[in-house]
Amino acid sequence: MICCCNKVDALTPKYSKARYDEILKEVSSYMKKFGYNPNKIMFVPISGFEGDKMIDRSSNLDLYMGPTLLEALDMIQEPKSSSHKLLWLPLQDVCKINGIGTMLIGRVKNWDG
Repeated sequence: MICCCNKVDALTPKYSKARYDEILKEVSSYMKKFGYNPNKIMFVPISGFEGDKMIDRSSNLDLYMGPTLLEALDMIQEPKSSSHKLLWLPLQDVCKINGIGTMLIGRVKNWDG
């Protein structure tokens, strides 16, 4: 699983490692409550507006040494399950996190229709 933290250019101060670490801790805690292992999630800070860490590395995000979003997507292993099944995302919860926004939580599942 990949979890993107967008708008890191809007943190105070801009691109703040301390604030990013706070967000990571809070989101990890929510993910753990819903049965996900935060150690198995790739967290990728990005700025969609600036294009930071989406496709290319950025000197603005020296705080993060991991892969770009594109590299993280390329690293995902294709599941061995049937690819002809439909996917659905039943929502388990909607959380509002101060300073971050709304986070939808659910699990992607196969559906035979």
